[in-house]
Order: sequence, then C-alpha cells, then structure tokens
Amino acid sequence: MAATIAARLQQENVAPFRNEQAFIAVRPVECGSGGYGYGRHRCGRRRARRASRVEPASSLRKRLFDIVAAGTALLFFAPLLIAIAIAIKLTSRGPVLFFQYRYGYRNRRFKIYKFRSMRVDACDAAGVRQTVQGDSRVTWIGRILRKTSLDEIPQLFNVIKGDMSLVGPRPHVPGMLAADRLYEDLVPYYFQRHTARPGITGLAQVSGYRGSTAQADPAISRIDYDLSYIENWSLRLDIMIILRTIRREFLSGSGF
Repeated sequence: MAATIAARLQQENVAPFRNEQAFIAVRPVECGSGGYGYGRHRCGRRRARRASRVEPASSLRKRLFDIVAAGTALLFFAPLLIAIAIAIKLTSRGPVLFFQYRYGYRNRRFKIYKFRSMRVDACDAAGVRQTVQGDSRVTWIGRILRKTSLDEIPQLFNVIKGDMSLVGPRPHVPGMLAADRLYEDLVPYYFQRHTARPGITGLAQVSGYRGSTAQADPAISRIDYDLSYIENWSLRLDIMIILRTIRREFLSGSGF
C-alpha cells in the first residue's frame, strides 16, 4: 500500500507522507522517524522545508484565490443553477437545497449546501448511511446531478462564507463510518485532516479515492492523501486538482 501511494504521489510531484499522530497540532503534520522508509536525516530536511511554508488554512493567497474563483464560478453557473433548481422543484416534492452539518476547520461543524438529489422522505440528514450504486433513494434528476457532481455547486457559497475551500479534504459528517467502524477508530490520526479547511474537491478524490468507505484499505488511503495534500500544499497543486476534477467529475461523470 505504501509503495502504491508513493508511486501515485510521485506522478503528481507530491512527496509521499504518512502520519501516526492522533491529535491536531499547531503544525498539521509531523514527520515520524520511519514514515514510508524515510530516515531521520530526510525528515530533518522536510521539517526545515516546512518551516518556510505557509499552511493552507493560513494562506492569504489561497483564500483570495478561493473567493475570486468561487465568485466567478457562481456568476458563470448562475443560469445553470436556476435551471437545476426548477428541474428539482418540478420533478419531486420538497426543497431545492439539502443542508447537512459536517466537520470543518479545527473540528468546527458547519452547514454544507447541496442540491437535493434524494426523496425528502428518504434523505439521511445524519449522513451515516452512504449512497451506493443504484441507490433507490436518489431521484432521476438526482442521478444526473450526482453523476456529474453538479449537486456540489452550491458549496461555492460555503467557500465564499469561509467554511470551505475549493480544494481540501472532503468534509465528513460526524460519526462517519469506515469499514463498519468510526472513521477516527479506524485511522488514529484521522482528525489531523481538519487542520485545513475542507474542500469541494481534493487530492484523494482525483486520485481515485471517492465514494464508499466500506473497505478499510481505501478508507485509510483516503486520509493519507488528505494529509499529503496538507503537507505539500501549493497554489499550483490546487489548480492541478481543480483541472483534474473538471475532467474526471464534470466531463467524465464518475459520481453515483
């Protein structure tokens, strides 16, 4: 597993990383003495390099980029947002938007916005029950929205508010399960992913770790990619992830 992640990250010019700490620290990631086969001297160089870097949550450049890009996207998608809202309203009873509380920066909970893609009587407000392939709760217009990830567009308002970033670890609901266990029980360092603002998209998602967390290995790898993103963040990396998201999600349609 370690070799696989290291190889994939190397293709994206992202250094491999794994963390064994369970708590949120001032600096989001700490290099252990081993960690994917790296020795103490290598870790020392990485610590020195991190000392001159800005964490994503405290980067003014990242925040300005988020506001400008999200505002521009909202203006561009305005006609589409109206069309989707009308389609949802005409095809099923209930509100156009779906609200849910999720973990945000430093474990603070926030209300996330999405286009409603399920029947009102079948919506899971707690979010513990994950959507599966062919889920009967999803409406026909909801299937289109989820397949193309258009149901996520309202989260641009979360970005403007400062609850989210365009790119970061995807926000999870409190009590989310992975391999039939609480995620934080399966992955001891789980909460370190919350040292950055959650994102509409992220490194894990464009690397193929999106969807069900029923299997332990993919669920653990998803957190490893989240922490690798925090460790190696740059504006260039954000732009690369956004471009890959457009290709994989909006154009190819990999959601369900």
